[in-house]
Amino acid sequence: MSEGMASTPQIEPISRVLTVKNKMGIHARPAAMIVRIANRYAGDVWVVKDAEQVNGKSIMGLMMLAAGNGSKLEFIIEDVKGEHFLDEVEALFDRKFDEA
Repeated sequence: MSEGMASTPQIEPISRVLTVKNKMGIHARPAAMIVRIANRYAGDVWVVKDAEQVNGKSIMGLMMLAAGNGSKLEFIIEDVKGEHFLDEVEALFDRKFDEA
């Protein structure tokens, strides 16, 4: 790196595993709710189920995980406010995406 150039601090990714609790799993509406939250954060968001990883800012990507009731999803974010994101998504899962 050249002298005088400031290096941007490296943001370490953080993650949390959440369990799908709603009856129908991650279909279009819950996927859109997750993406709406993820898009408020500048950093990358990834979601992992089994060995498959998708972009957490993609409705289609989330739906491709075929995450039904009881599925475990790992959310990974690289953002200075990553804990806030994980807390918001966890609250969404706990509310079962506001489904009956």
